Amino acid sequence: MARKVQRKLDKWKSKTWYNVETPEFISRSNIGVTPAEEPEQLIGRVVETTVGEIANDFTKHNTKIRLEINDVSGDIANTRFLGHEITTDYLRSIVKRQTSRIDSNLDVTTKDGYVIRVKPIAFTVKRARSSQIKGIREVMTKIAEERAAELNFEQFIEEAIMGKLSANIYRNAKSIYPLRRVEIRKTEVLSVPTKA
Repeated sequence: MARKVQRKLDKWKSKTWYNVETPEFISRSNIGVTPAEEPEQLIGRVVETTVGEIANDFTKHNTKIRLEINDVSGDIANTRFLGHEITTDYLRSIVKRQTSRIDSNLDVTTKDGYVIRVKPIAFTVKRARSSQIKGIREVMTKIAEERAAELNFEQFIEEAIMGKLSANIYRNAKSIYPLRRVEIRKTEVLSVPTKA
């Protein structure tokens, strides 16, 4: 038994701890450490954090970010953005009775060729008619597609997770029917442009 414990301890001793860092455009910060015997073992490892932790802003703790370690230099494990999602308990807290929930699910292409799945969600003040719901969904799609075409990947993701994109949709859709809230529920990177 003692030998088993010793072997386990030796195994931990042989591991190196690497600092996991967020991509440059998400204000390059250390989000923790992860162990590995070889740096190659870290490649492809997926880590999660919240925007609140990165931005040191408690109001943003309901937004989770998924990152993948794609490069190791020294003791730094660099990551790339995979997607974000708002937490289910937060989503549940903003759903109210007698109101309409409008979901959209679309794939957009950024100016620099990234394909991103975007899932905006809107909540009306009272129950909306199906024609109004359709109109709001069209505005969500139009704005998400237009912003993606105008911005590069990093700018678009920043707008999506920091609330700028949802505010833009809210401004343009509230004339169709009064809205209580608009959020970008989820983003997911579907494809990355191949380097020429």
